[in-house]
Amino acid sequence: QVQLVESGGGVVQAGGSLRLSCAASGIIYSINSMGWYRRAPGNQRELVAVVFSDDSTASEDSVKGRFTISRDITKKMVYLQMNSLIPEDTAVYFCHAAVITRGSNALEAWGQGTLVTVSS
Repeated sequence: QVQLVESGGGVVQAGGSLRLSCAASGIIYSINSMGWYRRAPGNQRELVAVVFSDDSTASEDSVKGRFTISRDITKKMVYLQMNSLIPEDTAVYFCHAAVITRGSNALEAWGQGTLVTVSS
């Protein structure tokens, strides 16, 4: 019904940058929020950053000042610009969306995940 496709992961040295992208498709009437979560080895999945329908954002403390979330409403895309990466940012990053479908149903969707590896 709703699909999320991520791109942009990879391997980068500490101090480097990566940009993640996520495209939403399907029977979407409106998007309440889109965001990024991550799961590091041995850890639970945690919220990284989220952007809401009013363009307000929220992010996890450890990424503030380094990561920036943005979106393109017309393309139904969300981006995560990650700068000053550190090894602790190594994780699988998942795109998430909370949407209202054309049938007026509230749905949550997850992407398949993209691996970000930061080497020291």
